[in-house]
Amino acid sequence: MDESKPLKVQLTFSVILVGISLLFAAVVTDHWAVLSPSLEENTTSCEAAHFGLWRLCTKRIFMQEPSPKEKSCGPISLPGDHNCSYFKHFTPGETSEIFEVTTQKEYSISAAAIAIFSVGFAIIGTICVLLSFRKKRDYLLKPASMFYTFAGLCIIISVEVMRQSVKRMIDSKETAWIKYSYSWSFACACAAFVLLFVCGIALLLIALPRFPQNPWETCMDAEPEH
Repeated sequence: MDESKPLKVQLTFSVILVGISLLFAAVVTDHWAVLSPSLEENTTSCEAAHFGLWRLCTKRIFMQEPSPKEKSCGPISLPGDHNCSYFKHFTPGETSEIFEVTTQKEYSISAAAIAIFSVGFAIIGTICVLLSFRKKRDYLLKPASMFYTFAGLCIIISVEVMRQSVKRMIDSKETAWIKYSYSWSFACACAAFVLLFVCGIALLLIALPRFPQNPWETCMDAEPEH
């Protein structure tokens, strides 16, 4: 029996917990993408927006010294009036002009739903790993590794859906947004994919039975015939 196996599982699980933390941070925060409109001449304020899977936040930025070379609003870190609201397709009482287009609604709902699947897979995988520690049931590590791998795949699909949504929004003539950038929530989602997917595969390799190093090990481990 490989005596270092429990240590390997614990180290891999520690990295997985970091990935899950990044996953939760990406899902619940509103900084996936930042949008900037075109600036008008001699303007002293502009309205930028940043959004996540569930909410849209707009910010009226007051520019003290507008530069003629600046063609977009921002950065979003500048001081200004801040307002956040949930997307209309999640809460019918709220309004969101940015996501009024049917295509954008479909992208937004799809990205949020796939992210929820990712969170669900991560939670089930964590339960399996914790049960394997408590009950000494190593066979639970195999399904746990698959759940983590699925969680990583789901969050990267959600990232791609969101990326396509932002790209279509910028290219559309129905919106005033001319510039975009991805923010730290987007980076958290990408990092969560790498950690969950890689560590899920690593956990599966650890959970697999050790191959015999010498040809006679298999014969020595065989049960004697009666």
